[in-house]
Amino acid sequence: MTRIPSVRREELGPEGQQLWDSIVKGRGEVVVAADGTLAGPFNAFITAPDAGRRLSSLGATLRFGTSIERRLSEIAIITIGARWQAEFEWWAHAPMAREHGVADAVVDAIGRGEDPPFEVDDERAVYAVARQLSHSGRLDQQTYDAAHRFLGDAGMVELVSLCGYYTLVSFLLNAFAVPLPPDASPLWAES
Repeated sequence: MTRIPSVRREELGPEGQQLWDSIVKGRGEVVVAADGTLAGPFNAFITAPDAGRRLSSLGATLRFGTSIERRLSEIAIITIGARWQAEFEWWAHAPMAREHGVADAVVDAIGRGEDPPFEVDDERAVYAVARQLSHSGRLDQQTYDAAHRFLGDAGMVELVSLCGYYTLVSFLLNAFAVPLPPDASPLWAES
């Protein structure tokens, strides 16, 4: 059970309702849980709507408004989600990674914390950036250079920002014990 109260749209003030509408419009009804509340990190967003509006906007920009191919963005997202064992993030983004062309074996290995069997160098480079950042908060020169060859300066800023954003989302999900949908099974053993 989540640590912050789940709220329905009608329980919110005007700013919260506006944010709710924006979240649902941008992501569809899939983010509305069976009980009429928002799933995933979005309940936290509407709980603090001023911050939540900015977080939602940043997330949309980083997922859809960058120079990074979606396949590569999803590799970074699931790498961050796996690092923090953010169940909801994994549940939402592992299927997206597959949908955008990431091989099943790669997705599965990332989830298990194993070295993925990459067949293409751009995926390997993005994974290495997300993995290093999420474990040490730094990038060695070799890892930076490998990713920079594919992404350039702007792409590197976008990738590091994406990793930071999904770390924040992982923290929201984990800190507030955001549950998976009822029909979903957790990937990692609860500690």
